[in-house]
Amino acid sequence: MSAQTARTAQTADREQAGTTGELPWIEDAGKVAPMDARRLSRLFFDRLQTLEEGTHAYQYARNTLIEMNLSLVRFAANRFRNRGSGDMEDIVQVGTIGLIKAIDRFDLSREVEFTSFAVPYIVGEIKRFFRDTSWAVHVPRRLQELRVDLAKAKEALAGVLDRDPTAKELAEYLGIEESEVTEGIVASNGYTAGSLDMPTDTAEAGPGQTAGRTFADVLGDPDPAMEAVENLHALAPLLDELDERERRIIDMRFGQEMTQAQIGAELGISQMHVSRLLSRMLGKLRSGMLVQE
Repeated sequence: MSAQTARTAQTADREQAGTTGELPWIEDAGKVAPMDARRLSRLFFDRLQTLEEGTHAYQYARNTLIEMNLSLVRFAANRFRNRGSGDMEDIVQVGTIGLIKAIDRFDLSREVEFTSFAVPYIVGEIKRFFRDTSWAVHVPRRLQELRVDLAKAKEALAGVLDRDPTAKELAEYLGIEESEVTEGIVASNGYTAGSLDMPTDTAEAGPGQTAGRTFADVLGDPDPAMEAVENLHALAPLLDELDERERRIIDMRFGQEMTQAQIGAELGISQMHVSRLLSRMLGKLRSGMLVQE
């Protein structure tokens, strides 16, 4: 080895030592065996406490700890594989957030294994993910948590009463108002969504047949005539504000469906004058309608 090559190698070693903060260089931390990861994690945590946050050495130590312990995330994520919602990749990503939180909050002085400390953080983050995303419609967090309490209360009271408890009994059991129980039960309907193509009553169908009507068939449609009625009610007081000739012109144009030329001949004015009058009156009426909205 030439002197130049030796100096280059020494320079590279010094740069790497500066980058790693005198920690061992791990090329692929994700492939470290679990037993080795546990031993190395203690070393990296011990060094991490002395490194200045934001430095290359600190980032190397923190990132290596994350990669070495990703097996904990995969282990925890497997418990939620059959939850029926949420892609496995999303669950692992959410669990990784829990792992990072655990790494940032872990302290060697607590004398607990990092695995025991990290798993509750990982599982908690995944559970929070399912709690926030498993609802078919958006429901406030308070009602989501109330749904869980109601389910537990129903199970407990059903075993004692040998029947489903009433809303009043649930309220007394939970120490809340009966109206809150009702609100929670209604909110629970947002946990799952049914298809509009589902039959309204499968019991009406004969053997081997499906029900003829679906939920979509019996849903009402918006009635366009209702908007017309609302507009007429809003328009009535505005028409009263017009003078007698203006109301007469409106009646001839829209009530009797006369042309502008016919209106002009009836009133002895030009068609152009009628057009200007109508434009002014309709503009006034539109402005009044907008103010009411």
